[in-house]
Amino acid sequence: MKLIVKKRKVPLAVRKLRALACRLPPNHPKVPIIMNDLKKREAGYKGECSIDFPLSFLEPKSYFIFHDLRLQDQSRFFQLDTLLISKKYALIIEVKNIAGSIYFDPHFNQLIRTIEGKETAFPDPVTQVSRQESQLTNWFLKNGFPSLPILSLIVISNPQTIIRTALENHELHYKVIHRDALPAKINQMEHSITESSFSEKNLKKAIRVMNNHHIDADFSILERYNLTEKDLIKGVICENCKGNKLFRRHGTWLCNQCQLSSKKAHIPALRDYYYLLGSTITNRQLRNFLNISSSSSATRILQSLNLTSSGANKGRVYSLYFDE
Repeated sequence: MKLIVKKRKVPLAVRKLRALACRLPPNHPKVPIIMNDLKKREAGYKGECSIDFPLSFLEPKSYFIFHDLRLQDQSRFFQLDTLLISKKYALIIEVKNIAGSIYFDPHFNQLIRTIEGKETAFPDPVTQVSRQESQLTNWFLKNGFPSLPILSLIVISNPQTIIRTALENHELHYKVIHRDALPAKINQMEHSITESSFSEKNLKKAIRVMNNHHIDADFSILERYNLTEKDLIKGVICENCKGNKLFRRHGTWLCNQCQLSSKKAHIPALRDYYYLLGSTITNRQLRNFLNISSSSSATRILQSLNLTSSGANKGRVYSLYFDE
């Protein structure tokens, strides 16, 4: 049985960058940097998603799968793209979506990508997964579990990427594979380990504890790019016109350009607020962000969302929450 314990979601950083890209003026000086970062993040996420199909070919074994698992090792956190765990071993899968030709440099511990004659250096994924193996080993010990073999693979998601390394780095082919080789490699690992290190009880407990100990990484996207709320475009943006602002009349959002009419166009705007400015909002903050003047209209919008709140009257604070 293959069981996905923790499903993959669009990364929070991608969701925040998408919201930020929509809320900055096109001529803002930070837009090129933000769009470049968004492109990289989305490529990484696309690469991670690309292993879902190969993983579906695994033989029906007792594999439990975590995607984007983030655990604490002492005062540090470590995040795993994908973790497979069974009674025999745990497998860390680090996915890299890099096009062109890549060279694993064992002397300076770096990955060099060459594309269209241009070389770019990246951090060494081999060093990265080695550190993750150590951190996961420490996590198991800290939480009172028996010793479990921790293995790792670096999966290159683009099948056209050329992989090279130095002649003396002959063990790299055990660690680095193309995406389509993943099922065969996992089956090979399964057969190479004959003993079970975890009992059924230990396995179920480890899965439960891992799930409970996962902590999402949160951060202020505005602080990351040295921006403030004043940099943002306010208002409810028309999804058809992609830039034109809607106005509100008798409880309905209207676009004077494409004639869009919507009762719920404020929801995507509040999702932007959530990712950019935070998870709490007051009546005044909502009016400011949606560009509406009526306090009673703002109250009706907030009440229609069935949000939890604290405080009373002008001091009432509402809790926002949006997921994928």
